[in-house]
Amino acid sequence: MSNSVNFETVNDYNLFNNHETLHPLVSVIDFSKAHKRTGSKMNFNLYCIFLKDVKCGDLKYGRATYDYQEGTLVFVSPGQVVDVENKVDFYQPMGHGLVFHPDLIKGTPLAKSISEYGFFSYQNNEALHLSSKEQQLVLECFAKIQSELEQSVDKHSKKLIASNIELFLNYCERFYDRQFITRENVNKGILEKFEELLNSYFNSEKPNSFGLPSVAFCAEELNLSPNYFGDLIKKETGKTAQEYIQNKIIDVAKERVFDADKSISQIAYDLGFKYPQHLTRLFKQRVGYTPIEYRNLN
Repeated sequence: MSNSVNFETVNDYNLFNNHETLHPLVSVIDFSKAHKRTGSKMNFNLYCIFLKDVKCGDLKYGRATYDYQEGTLVFVSPGQVVDVENKVDFYQPMGHGLVFHPDLIKGTPLAKSISEYGFFSYQNNEALHLSSKEQQLVLECFAKIQSELEQSVDKHSKKLIASNIELFLNYCERFYDRQFITRENVNKGILEKFEELLNSYFNSEKPNSFGLPSVAFCAEELNLSPNYFGDLIKKETGKTAQEYIQNKIIDVAKERVFDADKSISQIAYDLGFKYPQHLTRLFKQRVGYTPIEYRNLN
């Protein structure tokens, strides 16, 4: 059974990693300064970004396990729990990290935009794999923040630190876009599985029991986090995952409206709609006709 550690403040995390606290709300971590430790379950009330230099144990988040490799970047947001399971009794953490409390960015532009960085809700097996050049850029961003932490605190400190964090996160968005492209073959495999999942769902009795398939349901079935799944589908198809599901619903509905033995209401219920008029409204929006009009025209 691994130990459980709670990190409510930046100072808590600094103490855990044998670091001095230069600022109560933000810290740049050099994990090589930390003492050797065993696996532990960590509960975060902080934003944390880890850049690992070496393989150091299996990290679990939800149902997935991720083997850390050199040059991976993992994001944790407040309220998440990370479980590190080690194959050895003790290990020496290596790498660098950025940790900051949500209070740091209150009143800054980053507070309004941080929810747009979807990778904070990715699972750890969806970590960002960096090239050597990208790793160096990350370290340069960390160095700029560290330099600001070493200055005397003044009225500009919060704004400059938050701006540097936002710059770093914008680079991470670019890196993830690159990763979606370089993993094109893997992504196409997920698209094929997504299509198979929807076909199987609508050919079963599940719509009658569970209703329309949600993005969260599809992501879970494919062992992906909803945010990563949604971003991947958007990058690959230009459509949101919800739009993709709705297109599939319309395709299936187009076939079924020609079953003269079933009313439009029954077809709607068979597809998972709670109210038939919802199918009629969606069909009209996407096709230009109601299901009945489409049946009569064809």
